[in-house]
Amino acid sequence: MKYKVDFLVIGSGIAGLSYALKVANLGKVCILTKAEAAEGSTKYAQGGIAAVMYDPDSYEKHIKDTLIAGAGLCDETAVRITITESTERIRELVEWGTQFDKKNSGIFDLAREGGHSEFRILHHQDNTGFEIERALLEKVRSHPNIELKEHHFTVDLLTQHHLGEEVTRHRKDIKCFGAYVIDKNKGTIDTYLAKVTMLCTGGLGNVYSTTVNPVVATGDGCAMVHRAKGVLKDMEFVQFHPTSLYNPTEKPSFLITEAMRGAGGILKTLDGVAFMEKYDSRKELATRDIVTRAIDTEMKLRGDDYVYLDCRNIDKQEIMHHFPNIYAKCMETGINITKDMIPVVPAAHFSCGGILVNENAQTTIDNLYASGECCCTGLHGANRLASNSLLESVVYSHRAAIHSMEKMKTVSFCDDIPEWNDEGMVLNEEISLVTQTEKELQQIMSNYVGIIRSDLRLKRALDRTGLIYRETEELYQRSVLTTKLCELRNLIANAYLIIKMAMNRKESVGLHYSIDYPSKLQ
Repeated sequence: MKYKVDFLVIGSGIAGLSYALKVANLGKVCILTKAEAAEGSTKYAQGGIAAVMYDPDSYEKHIKDTLIAGAGLCDETAVRITITESTERIRELVEWGTQFDKKNSGIFDLAREGGHSEFRILHHQDNTGFEIERALLEKVRSHPNIELKEHHFTVDLLTQHHLGEEVTRHRKDIKCFGAYVIDKNKGTIDTYLAKVTMLCTGGLGNVYSTTVNPVVATGDGCAMVHRAKGVLKDMEFVQFHPTSLYNPTEKPSFLITEAMRGAGGILKTLDGVAFMEKYDSRKELATRDIVTRAIDTEMKLRGDDYVYLDCRNIDKQEIMHHFPNIYAKCMETGINITKDMIPVVPAAHFSCGGILVNENAQTTIDNLYASGECCCTGLHGANRLASNSLLESVVYSHRAAIHSMEKMKTVSFCDDIPEWNDEGMVLNEEISLVTQTEKELQQIMSNYVGIIRSDLRLKRALDRTGLIYRETEELYQRSVLTTKLCELRNLIANAYLIIKMAMNRKESVGLHYSIDYPSKLQ
């Protein structure tokens, strides 16, 4: 079946929802999300959203902190755009109904996290993302021009390739006409034609065996753009969050927000010895790449499976007020964080790279925009500063909205796109291999392309991933499509991009640390 819509939005996190609300007054908007609408990375963002709100903070201070965290590889224009537009975007979120915590005086209760020189993190207890998602979804569901379709999985973008043209990489005239989409409720593959398509598909954390990302984070947007011959950048910079709750039976891993270290939490080895002062003068408030490597090094030196985060010195009332969900989660596992130390371990958290976009969130494919974790604006460079990601999403979705509303007026639908052809495809009984292949891929990436890398490890990862790719493509070519099979293809594509870009990076910088190139480590 064919559908026509002015604006097609793929993804229902902060990037997709804020964009949809801005363009909806100009045309018909359809938001597609592959699970339930709230089930994305936005919902799980505990710490908050960084923005300059009051003195003594300033845009220049926030810009400097971001550039330092990015280890010299940030695009300063992107940094300045994002930071200087932060205050206005926060006011907009508040107008849409987001309730950030305030002090008794009525001003925002700002927190501080690693890498920040000032208190500038707006939050709602320790479930800020959940609160933002709640407010935005409420607004979206009540808008007459927005249709939100849950359990719709986007298979591929529509380009000239589907018109029979040869689409080669680095062509400058590739256009996006919409997408092929699996309706998981009906089991059909439908054609969505759009004047403008907006990718807000989130992260790729499930490339790794341990991640705090939700299970839907399979790098779908990056993989689709890769197949459509668009440009991606900085995929080697995958941020591992230093502190996820060590609980091997649970997936995704439960994140222990950085704000707990900002409130006074201390990292210790299993024998109770603090160690961060050996690695950075900022100790627990160093940037995530430094803290993560420090934890990884201590675990390897001692042969331990985890380290401790000691929060016993934080006032109990502050824990109950600011971190109620972390307190409750730990209690479920038998840990009283006011009396016991928390076992923590690094976990894949955020992709600093992705689909290359310009200052208006335009990709290298015409009529296609991207915002949020799936894109690379240049803001993060080699390492994301804590709580800059939600801010980046609303800033670039705002810019995409302004630009695409003008663009939409001059774009027509492409009615020549054929509907999906699955003739000859069968429900292959070997589809059960998908789950096992996914585990193999995750182990390869965790063992060889994780926190510490080397030329040998990357070569092994590339060789093993190549075999998995060929096996999966053979299965894909002859099988009735399932979401799990498509997600596996996307994970493999993301793994390949991470490995290849890591192999091309002949230095250690930010989140990419290789034992073969240690001299330039920031």
